[in-house]
Amino acid sequence: MTAVGAVRELPLDAFVSFTLAILLLFVGKGLAARIGPLRRYGIPEAVVGGVLCAVVICLLYYVADVYVQLHLDARDMLLLYFFAALGLNSNVRMLFSGGRALVVLLALAAGFIVMQNGVGMLLATVFGMDPRAGLMVGSISLTGGVGTTLAWAPHFSDVLGITAAAELGMAANMVGLVAACVIGGPIAGWLIRRHPVMPSADAELEVGTLYGDDSRAQLDYYGVLLALFWLNVVLLLGQGVSTLIAMSGLNLPAFVGCLLAGIVLRSVGDLVMPRGGRLWRYDEMKPGLALLSDICLGLFLTMALMGLKLWELQPILGFITVTMAVQIALVVAFTVLVVFRAMGRDYEAAVMCSAFGGITLGSTATAVANMSAVTREYGAAPRAFIVVPLVCGFFIDLVNAVIVGMLAN
Repeated sequence: MTAVGAVRELPLDAFVSFTLAILLLFVGKGLAARIGPLRRYGIPEAVVGGVLCAVVICLLYYVADVYVQLHLDARDMLLLYFFAALGLNSNVRMLFSGGRALVVLLALAAGFIVMQNGVGMLLATVFGMDPRAGLMVGSISLTGGVGTTLAWAPHFSDVLGITAAAELGMAANMVGLVAACVIGGPIAGWLIRRHPVMPSADAELEVGTLYGDDSRAQLDYYGVLLALFWLNVVLLLGQGVSTLIAMSGLNLPAFVGCLLAGIVLRSVGDLVMPRGGRLWRYDEMKPGLALLSDICLGLFLTMALMGLKLWELQPILGFITVTMAVQIALVVAFTVLVVFRAMGRDYEAAVMCSAFGGITLGSTATAVANMSAVTREYGAAPRAFIVVPLVCGFFIDLVNAVIVGMLAN
């Protein structure tokens, strides 16, 4: 243990930090399974474990004057693996199956991203901060979610010189996540009562029966090894894509290159090697791909949250409180006045309105959870369950990355 000023420094090397992250992920899973509000609000297990560690480190800093210094270099590679897997899982034909509703909802979400960032930058200016700090309480943390927040944070802190960028974004994300869960159902219920809209058919069916789960595939050694091989190929291709993006003058995180490379590789693989041979058997490697993706995302989020310096939030609590109140009010007004009308003023539109808070304040899981709650109460909405996950899970990340990259520069 070394002393830095009045605070003693306790460094943990990379191996110990990584092992601690695995333990915290187990702890998060256990707490999320046992504590009702964590399940009800859909708080990820990695968030539970990572934030718990950040709180303990913060208490040690304030109470014992000890700064626990973690070495978390592995998290950047874990993030790239996750987005590479997301790209490989993207079926281009499925992405365009949503039709007009997908295009309209994506356009609404893209327009709202601009509004969201405008509000954040305006309020940051009012509070005497760098306007670009407002992006961290705009679409980066709210529309983008935890992964996008932590992916952009190093650029904002190291390149743009914005203090506590990660802490600022994570605070906004956690408030937005809870708010998205709270406002989604009431908005849809109010719209359904105010406008006489009901499901057109199959109202008695359970939600899951309308979009049945994929058949379970066997997880085996060959499939996992094949998935790991193609993920590494995507990372190599992603480096080239990121270089081309940088040459165009657009500053985007490295994960965008991996995401695009994965999409292209999946499309080429399905087209050129539909039967696969020995090296392209997507059905066999899909379970391994899902397993590696989940592990990488869980550990990345845990490690990123472990490193939050919560004591740096103290000077900006007022800014976060005011900004999030305005952002939540903006989501409610935009959903009721614009989204419902633009999506067709019918029952499916009301269900998608319940998800819009998840799209713009929370996550894909929040959006789907809100829709599930509404459809269990009023009836099935099959189109909504196709369109919303496509917008949340793929298109909006690319749109958000481009818009943020332009504004940040």
